Amino acid sequence: MPNRNLNDIRRVYESPPLNEAGMMQEPLDQFDYWLDEVLETDILDPLAATLATSTPEGIPSARIILVKEVDEEGFIFYTNFSSKKGFDISQNPTVCLNFFWDVLHRQVRITGTIKKIETEKSEQYFSSRPRESQIMAIASPQSSALPNRAHLDSAYLDVEAAYEGRPLPLPENWGGYKVTPYEIEFWQGRPSRLHDRVLYTHKKGQWTKTRLAP
Repeated sequence: MPNRNLNDIRRVYESPPLNEAGMMQEPLDQFDYWLDEVLETDILDPLAATLATSTPEGIPSARIILVKEVDEEGFIFYTNFSSKKGFDISQNPTVCLNFFWDVLHRQVRITGTIKKIETEKSEQYFSSRPRESQIMAIASPQSSALPNRAHLDSAYLDVEAAYEGRPLPLPENWGGYKVTPYEIEFWQGRPSRLHDRVLYTHKKGQWTKTRLAP
């Protein structure tokens, strides 16, 4: 391996403080406020988040997904139900989402429960996707082993030909999930590694805020 000194890779965070007294009472309102600020920057894929799932035995798995909607209950994304993440979710419906907004030195960590959304909503979103993405959702047995790349390309062309000139139907094994949080942590990078961390916790029907040590 090349001789690298990774210990010297450092950054200094010069960001304004995050004061829990000035934050919204509802964490999803605070998330929406931060998201508005993110959307004013040039951050690519501002709704990209790491989704962590685990098996009943506690074996973790994480990947980047794109959140497509945030409503008053939680965070919605779409995927193949037969994928690795879909299998984990069917066995253990507790997940974690993590947003990292590099330019603003911010992270948001969400822990919550996850369930499928209604089919009608998945159909609406599926029909809004580019046709190429619809074809791929039908053609790809996500997370399954393939003999080679040509097998996938052939499956794509087969679906494309089968539905030429016709709308593509929502696959039975594809749709949306919603993550309903019970914890949301807001992290703001600060100088000297004295970062600000504020944790919202949902108990007995209401949210409370707690400052955490960095």
